[in-house]
Amino acid sequence: MPVLNYLLFFTVILLANIMQGITGFAGTILAMPFSLMLVGYPVAKPVLNVLGLLSGVYVFLEQKKQVQWKEVRTIVLIMAAGIFLGIYIKGLFAGREQFLIRALGVFVIILGLQGLIGRIRGKKNPMRPDHPLLYLILPLAGIVHGIFVSGGPLLISYLTRKLPDKNSFRATISTVWIVLNSIVLIDDIRSGYWNPGLIGTLLIAVPFLLAAMKIGSILYHRMSQQVFMILTYLLLAVSGVTLLLK
Repeated sequence: MPVLNYLLFFTVILLANIMQGITGFAGTILAMPFSLMLVGYPVAKPVLNVLGLLSGVYVFLEQKKQVQWKEVRTIVLIMAAGIFLGIYIKGLFAGREQFLIRALGVFVIILGLQGLIGRIRGKKNPMRPDHPLLYLILPLAGIVHGIFVSGGPLLISYLTRKLPDKNSFRATISTVWIVLNSIVLIDDIRSGYWNPGLIGTLLIAVPFLLAAMKIGSILYHRMSQQVFMILTYLLLAVSGVTLLLK
């Protein structure tokens, strides 16, 4: 594979994960469509998954006192079950995922735009934090994460309603990624993705991730709550667009 493709891949990792450093999500899903085109699924999926795990560790070490452990337990238990189902579905529908990705993309765009418009207009979210439909989002998020490592947008639609405070939101979602991406990593190892060449690619990618997380962390601490939430919903909508581009 051309060296230029890998240089562009590492550049995508840097730019996408600045957003990860700000909000605690969006790094993988923003990087995935371009990474698939540059280095292919067998490289992009496992490498971005581990980088997502490491970004979670980065934020956790910075903000572990802000983690809402009750939410972490709820999310992990429900989404983990969905991930295992997603891994099973991935095996059944290998090569035929485009319809599911695009349907998810449309749904995520609607969620993001709804929240973005509401924030700009100063309206409260119409779905209460205790609304039962919120708990239907989590298993679907797990299924999507198991297939595409892209369950973040659906998880965001849940957490923005449960944890509107930016500190708790960022810390909690980052802690969730540590657990969930570890599950996907185990499956990637089982599936035979990892080899010496891929490990070398990951080691080169890590400094780009760390630089991005540092930049994102600096920007995060300078943001107001309102700007943070607007950016979160905007990235949610952009994540949906990137799903349509996959």
